[in-house]
Amino acid sequence: MSTQRRRVVVTGLGAVTPIGLGMKPTWEALLAGKNGVGPITHFDHSQHEVHFACELKGFDPEKYVDKREARRMDPFAQYGVAAAKEALEDSKLDLTKEDTARIGCVFGTGMGGMVEFEEQKERLMTKGPGRVSPFMVPKMMPNGAAAHVSIQFGLRGPNFCVVTACAAGGNSLGSALRLIQYGEADMMVAGGAEAVVTPLTMAGFANMGALSKRNDEPQIASRPFDKERDGFVMGEGAGALVLEELEHALKRDARIYAEFVGYGLSADAHHITAPCADGNGGIRAIEGALKDAGLKPSDIDYVNAHGTSTPFNDKSETEAIKKVMGEHAYKIPVNSSKSMTGHLIGAAGAFEAAVTVMSIYEDKVHPTINLTVPDPECDLDYVKEGAREHKVRVGLSNSLGFGGHNAVVIFAKPKL
Repeated sequence: MSTQRRRVVVTGLGAVTPIGLGMKPTWEALLAGKNGVGPITHFDHSQHEVHFACELKGFDPEKYVDKREARRMDPFAQYGVAAAKEALEDSKLDLTKEDTARIGCVFGTGMGGMVEFEEQKERLMTKGPGRVSPFMVPKMMPNGAAAHVSIQFGLRGPNFCVVTACAAGGNSLGSALRLIQYGEADMMVAGGAEAVVTPLTMAGFANMGALSKRNDEPQIASRPFDKERDGFVMGEGAGALVLEELEHALKRDARIYAEFVGYGLSADAHHITAPCADGNGGIRAIEGALKDAGLKPSDIDYVNAHGTSTPFNDKSETEAIKKVMGEHAYKIPVNSSKSMTGHLIGAAGAFEAAVTVMSIYEDKVHPTINLTVPDPECDLDYVKEGAREHKVRVGLSNSLGFGGHNAVVIFAKPKL
């Protein structure tokens, strides 16, 4: 292992989300303020307390893997492979010319193969143990997405899964960053995937009071930082980034979207679901990422917030940003992608990091939709008026998960 930290850049992006099957259509939808919410179609929700979610629309796994392989994968793994495939293609990497033992994959998830888990539990109860599928274990295991990405593309380098709830995508990116920085790999496909619009999962999140129950007005249910927010909207999908050592990228004349300059993480050590009211955990993660990047708070030009639309999270995250940034917090745009995509759980951090990279690459920030009733305790610039042209030299993305897991990543325009 090298003791000299190497520079790491982003050379590929991929995503499948409730507002677009691909990073480009998703990015365009974000700028347009497109809402991904709709009635649940994955199952009969008539007996459920919440009847809406942000589902993927028109996703066909056979566009990414063959039919036989698709049948052996839970949807969350299918989504992960789809995002990774797009990111690798976007990077223009010719894997036949690379030492694939130097290319790895880290993928995060919050829940893993819940679709398969619920289907097989139902089969067990109605048909008996002899009818449980022999593919159940490999389909439901949380490392399924990381494993399938490795198998599909022949990536023989470091490969593992991060399971830290809503921070999993951010932690996956940070883990991949370190592997490249210290010489364990030259390239990594890093991301997150989730497919939890299922009967059991939706009931569990609803009964614990995490979800919005605005069934009469689902289009305005996801309203981060709004005074009338009442919970998040469940989403599904995946995000992936190709991370590459700078000299390796320059040698093959790769397009460089941004440089990955900082990663910070912390634990609230407070409560299994509720964040610290004073934002202490988020504060330390943001400060750690800034220190890692060698930056000052005033260097940050944009924050892609965790912004879940829950009463406690949005307030504590706003408090954390203000305590770290001081008066500078009021000078930078802060937005929430979840206002349109819903909460992608373990995929959120990776997808929102990709959004941050796009804001740096194109000098644009998307709006936070549905923010109509100002909350005096959430008083930053949340870009509520629509997409904005904005010079983004350095962008920061927060991921704050159940269990008190906090992950913060920072990207910057590359100085080559």
